[in-house]
Amino acid sequence: MRVLVTGATGYIGGRLVPLLLEAGHEVCCLSRDPSRLDAQPWRERVDALRGDVLDPASLGTALEGCGAAYYLVHAMAEGAGFDERDRLGARHFRDAADAAGLQRIVYLGGLAPEESSLSKHLDSRQEVGRILAEGPVPVTEFRAAVIIGSGSMSFEMLRYLTEVLPVMTTPRWVRQRCQPIAVGDVLDLLRRSLDDPEPMSRILEIGGPDVLTYQEMMRVYAEEAGLRRLIIPVPLLTPGLSSLWVGLVTPLPPRVARPLIEGLRAEVLVRDDTARRLLPHDPLPFRDALRLALDAPPEAVAGQPTEGAASPAHPAPGDPKWSGGRVFIDRRVVPTDAAPHHLFWAFSRIGGDVGYYGLNWAWKLRGLLDRLVGGVGLRRGRRHPEHLREGETLDFWRVDRITPGRALRLQAEMRLPGRAWLQWEVAPMEDGADLVQTAIFRPRGLLGRLYWFVMAPFHYYIFPRMAWKMAAAAEERGYSCP
Repeated sequence: MRVLVTGATGYIGGRLVPLLLEAGHEVCCLSRDPSRLDAQPWRERVDALRGDVLDPASLGTALEGCGAAYYLVHAMAEGAGFDERDRLGARHFRDAADAAGLQRIVYLGGLAPEESSLSKHLDSRQEVGRILAEGPVPVTEFRAAVIIGSGSMSFEMLRYLTEVLPVMTTPRWVRQRCQPIAVGDVLDLLRRSLDDPEPMSRILEIGGPDVLTYQEMMRVYAEEAGLRRLIIPVPLLTPGLSSLWVGLVTPLPPRVARPLIEGLRAEVLVRDDTARRLLPHDPLPFRDALRLALDAPPEAVAGQPTEGAASPAHPAPGDPKWSGGRVFIDRRVVPTDAAPHHLFWAFSRIGGDVGYYGLNWAWKLRGLLDRLVGGVGLRRGRRHPEHLREGETLDFWRVDRITPGRALRLQAEMRLPGRAWLQWEVAPMEDGADLVQTAIFRPRGLLGRLYWFVMAPFHYYIFPRMAWKMAAAAEERGYSCP
């Protein structure tokens, strides 16, 4: 059927769209700024419409011809007054869906405790669901607690708090139990909700198999990330003070952190198994979901578009810049007169006897230091002076990916407080080609961040020289071998 996705530029919407396309649905996306969808790999396969749930006149055209719609809009990130904006947007959408003859609405809300006293954030999420269900169009409302996936606001708060702070003083709210769920499981349930042949309004509580406190999630995160963390409980730190504290050590603005923290002050557990009976599923355990979120490829951590749909656990184009964990990038672009195949030849020779195109003494010193701390150093060399294969070793690197004639990416196997990649790409131009060289470093903990800043002065001299001399070698080969 034709399906409208609101919030397609958001965390869940951007990952749901390719799944709907894969299932054979015709998808249209509603956004206040459709140009924000341009970086998505599925952009050419959807209709991108300009509109806003706060502008009822824009909703009629968007819903025309649709059989179902996903309501994935939330105004929390816009700060004070988000609850009133959410309330108004839900009313407009409910009425527009009725006028368009929509068959069903699917809404993702928040799991809440049984007691009536809810945080402003959770109360708003549940009120939106009630308002949507007041209309004649059936509403399937999913309720989830903490969603585990790179880019999810609650997960990113967990990531930054654990990675940045070797010693954490934690207030009482981190000891409340919740039921985290992997983002891939949430997306699968959202997609499958359209398979119900007779939709009716219902609330479906969803969660993973593990019941954990936020403090336990931080401990497991530290174990999986290879970090040692000391957690000291304190009785102080109100949600207001906690949000300021979170704002200091994470990229989340306090206006976003506060409602998230307030929502964690009470237990949020699945108490109704209707979702499991209607949509049988086997959700991932927390630790497995965490590993998926942490095992991001360099395309994701660098924020670069990838071919095909982005993995649910990893950042996608359009995610907030702070999603996916802190990443340091050094990118150099060198215009050349060389033919693309000569550029590919130049960077395919890297390492071994050829070396690193200048300042080889610095690379040898780095290899010696790596040996001293138990690493492999530069002693492995390379199998062939010019040809490479994916998976083989090259000095203290491993060939992570190679696209003949176009690109090469190496992953570091030296001892590092983080993960590092070095890649080269050929960008063909009208006269010649550009060499694009990118160093990517994803730090582990505070030590990883300090390592990057200590090495930054060396990178300032080494990386530009490498790129320019590599380009010069390609041009020289072109002159002698046209």
